[in-house]
Amino acid sequence: MRLSLISCEVMFREMCDVVARSPHQIDVQFLPKGLHDLGGKPMADEIQRIIDAVPAGSCDAILLGYGLCGNGLQGITARHTMLVLPRAHDCIALLMGSRERYLEYFNEHPGTYYRSTGWLERGKGLKQLTHNTVGMDVSLDDMIAKYGDDNGRYLYEELTRYRNTYQRLTYIATGLEPDSRFEEEARWEAAEAGWKFEKLAGDLILLRRLVNGDWKGGDYLLVQPGERITATYDGSIVRVEDIGKTAGAA
Repeated sequence: MRLSLISCEVMFREMCDVVARSPHQIDVQFLPKGLHDLGGKPMADEIQRIIDAVPAGSCDAILLGYGLCGNGLQGITARHTMLVLPRAHDCIALLMGSRERYLEYFNEHPGTYYRSTGWLERGKGLKQLTHNTVGMDVSLDDMIAKYGDDNGRYLYEELTRYRNTYQRLTYIATGLEPDSRFEEEARWEAAEAGWKFEKLAGDLILLRRLVNGDWKGGDYLLVQPGERITATYDGSIVRVEDIGKTAGAA
């Protein structure tokens, strides 16, 4: 098969590894991590634009290297080529190897902040799509410089309030790390925040099966031309919706 893969750059190393071992010919596009910061609808619109730019007949399927990711895939439509995506909440579930393992860990370890090589490597010093907006990694000094002392401090406190709910930082190691520097950075970040640190072994089985064309068993959603992706808010995470039937009902 010839496949086209559109993936978040957070999984750059992992996707490159599984693509290199796939028996199929795969064209790859990585989209910026900052796409998530735009919000669900703008993120979906941008991914749809990239999908629509894939020429008809150029591949057998378009693979999406994304989870639902805050509804960032909601409403995305297959035009002329089948779309295939894993049933996963986000990239953390993809790096853990299954949505079941992700939910089990999530429920047993509330208040956990996750890191991976991609989140550390691609989140700093990189021009994001949101480089002109307020991001979650902005510093207090940046906020004060942009909004003044009082407003800057207030906005910084509001944007970083989420950190107070976390108690643990879990670093997902997939075995593709070149050395220990990413783990050390994650350990330092946990220590700075006063959180517990845990290292968790990742599993690339979902990504490997995606690029190998092994889509059986309910772990993947296959979206045929004329169908679109919609969130289910249950264990299946996503399902297909027929555009024609929806339009007729309206």
